Amino acid sequence: MHNHGLGSWMAKRRLKTPDKTALVFGEGDSLTYRELADRVDRTAALLAARGIGKGDSVAYLGENSPAFLQTLFACAQLGAVFVPLNTRLAPPEITHMLIDSGTRALIHDAEFADRVADGVEAARIPHVLLTGPGAAGIPGLDELAEAAPAGHLDAKITLDDPMAIVYTSGTTGKPKGAVLSHGNLTWCALNCIVDYDLTSDDVALMISPLFHVASLGMGAMPVIMKGATMVLEKGFEAGRALELIERHGVTMLAGVPTTYQLLADHPSWASTDVSSLQKLTCGGSAVPTRILNAYEDRGLRFSQGYGMTETSPGATALAADMTRVKQGSVGLPHFFTEVRIADENGDMVPRGTVGEVEVSGPNVFLGYHGLPEATATAFTDDGWFRSGDLGYLDADGYLYIADRLKDMIISGGENIYPAEVENLINDIEGVSGVAVIGVPDERWGEVPWAVVTVRDDAEVTTEHVRAQLDGVLARYKLPKNVVVVEELPRTASGKVRKADLRARFGRR
Repeated sequence: MHNHGLGSWMAKRRLKTPDKTALVFGEGDSLTYRELADRVDRTAALLAARGIGKGDSVAYLGENSPAFLQTLFACAQLGAVFVPLNTRLAPPEITHMLIDSGTRALIHDAEFADRVADGVEAARIPHVLLTGPGAAGIPGLDELAEAAPAGHLDAKITLDDPMAIVYTSGTTGKPKGAVLSHGNLTWCALNCIVDYDLTSDDVALMISPLFHVASLGMGAMPVIMKGATMVLEKGFEAGRALELIERHGVTMLAGVPTTYQLLADHPSWASTDVSSLQKLTCGGSAVPTRILNAYEDRGLRFSQGYGMTETSPGATALAADMTRVKQGSVGLPHFFTEVRIADENGDMVPRGTVGEVEVSGPNVFLGYHGLPEATATAFTDDGWFRSGDLGYLDADGYLYIADRLKDMIISGGENIYPAEVENLINDIEGVSGVAVIGVPDERWGEVPWAVVTVRDDAEVTTEHVRAQLDGVLARYKLPKNVVVVEELPRTASGKVRKADLRARFGRR
């Protein structure tokens, strides 16, 4: 086999575990690894017939479904680059990503047709396909792939070749495409298998969107590599998730603190049999003590971790048996990953000293698509990725995150970069200055607030700002509150002191 990347995985699974259930979805539908591999082969043939080959970008916009994985692994077979798009993005955001990635084929759920229309035209995308059976007389991926020839296509691919472009919001206000290689995703999967003890008998409930790199890199990829079973859900609803845990004997569940809080708060929580659960992983932010207590009361414990899109995404993991011993820590570096702490001059600092978190390993991305200067800035001279986060290592080597150098807000597991929101608010009539900060929220962990100064006689309200941004930004990025102040606190160089604003408006 010439393909040494993800494109060989389905053929190997079909050979090793053909009759094992790979996916469970919908109301009892399922696919074995043989059936999923056959679908992937036909999808690859379908794309190849449209001229898609090595290096071509194929974008995907849709909810969790077999079609997502079919498309991803079909791209892997051809050496094409998979571009997963967040279904919560607004049309202008989608348009930017389609143009920036050079998308040559777009596969999307029919319900997102209006949202991609401008982008398809602006990016001049020659091939647009619908998932599922199609709509309005237009055949969909299911029908087209079924008619495509069978047989495994075997492009010459190495672990260093690009596999995906995953967009992450940037401090300059424009989302940047992080290029992940076949090797990045392979080593991330191996990290998860080693550090979370995945087995082929595991049943993973996938309630987080696969377009998120955490669900993709630390959920779908290790499960498929190991030949376990994945229960795919289009979205998250606490009652249904509890029902599926009991029905399928789910052993693995991943989410953010909000996910676990909603499960524990649901009326069915106490009566649901959750005894099958063995591996609970949580990211995005630290798990609050009240949630730890609720799960420990049911005999369940969390593994927590830290990472980012650029590390595919896992960098560290805190084992479940250390959750209380090292409460507040995000754990030790993953097995095939290294972490160190540097000062502002790039020199290593002693244990216990706060500095910038730097990451190295085969899971660290190739760079930002089409942005050589941003890529160069992201790495040290000796090749370590500069995370932009501040933290320290304790005496035992456990990492603690002290603050976010880049001021990123994590709301319900979604990353929000203030600069992107600030750039748009600055254009609103009457606004003379703005700073977007994260403020604690019991349900979402934190939510964005906009602190603004206004010109004389101008009236700027929360409702007005949200209305101006609605349809331009994803709704989770819209400020939940707009506060008008006389002036923004600034440093001598004129930079807004966001730490002062967070202290003033209640950030813990």
